[in-house]
Amino acid sequence: MGVISFAVPVYISEIAPKHLRGGLGAVNQLSVTVGIMLAYLFGLFVSWRPLAIIGIIPCALLVLGLFFIPESPRWLAKIGNKNFEDSLQALRGSDADISLEAVEIRSIMETGTQQSSIKISELFERRYALPLTIGIGLLLLQQLSGINGIMFYSSNIFKSAGISSSNAASLGLGAIQVIMTAVAVWLMDKAGRRLLLMVSSGGMAVCLFLVSLSFYLKTHSGADSQYETFFTVLALVSLLIYIASFSLGVGAIPWIIMSEILPANVKGVGGSVATLSNWMTSWAITMTINLLLQWSSAGTFMIYAIVSAFILVFVALCVPETKGRTLEEIQSSFR
Repeated sequence: MGVISFAVPVYISEIAPKHLRGGLGAVNQLSVTVGIMLAYLFGLFVSWRPLAIIGIIPCALLVLGLFFIPESPRWLAKIGNKNFEDSLQALRGSDADISLEAVEIRSIMETGTQQSSIKISELFERRYALPLTIGIGLLLLQQLSGINGIMFYSSNIFKSAGISSSNAASLGLGAIQVIMTAVAVWLMDKAGRRLLLMVSSGGMAVCLFLVSLSFYLKTHSGADSQYETFFTVLALVSLLIYIASFSLGVGAIPWIIMSEILPANVKGVGGSVATLSNWMTSWAITMTINLLLQWSSAGTFMIYAIVSAFILVFVALCVPETKGRTLEEIQSSFR
């Protein structure tokens, strides 16, 4: 999964036309959310062992499908394989004119080949350090917003908020993820990455603040059943909108931007470091969320709200717009 989470968005970014790259990149995240929703759905009826066996099916289909897809033309050009134009033609269609795109790929890859053996110290140069900082920063903040902890322990969170049908509510979270990620696929190459990220992170910050507020008021209020119901509804609605906001931008776009901005000659090392940072942070969030919730449910969600607000600031100050630009144009802008 660690390899796939990095290799898939990079492969998609390298084979997709620039006007479809964002939407096709978001399809990867859409597929992930469909898998999560199906896991929630099947989990209502089968135990974890049959569920694990069912998971073999998509893995086997993926292995078989890999035998029928062409290699990335940009990767072929990077290693000096002159057949990259055949791969590009196969991707664009036999009647498509690929001459201009082939020239762009060849020129940037010739430069990248000359710089293929970079030193560690060179990673701190602006042309490498800035895109690495943006890529790693987005993927770190994505997980620090608490998404995996909330999704993995959603049933427990709903129970503590006073929601009786917690499994159904978790399935609702999965369904909302799918719907909003599908909306993101449609908007990605229309609205742009920066706008979606800012709307997404802003919505997350507000919703997590409201969840925090509902837990705080629930803890410090009296036994009035009318208010108890209000706090429960506030927590449920806010969590659902939080998931919707996350799926609209912060869920998919960091992976897309990471695959777009890293230069070809550092994409392997830089992307691997960014992916490692993402998964390590996911592990840390998942392992600590129960401890934090035992300490203070309101405080836990307030921490995640502050991180989400910081994502908004980080995007506004550091993240460039990549919509409608070729990979070569994006990477050249950091020189």
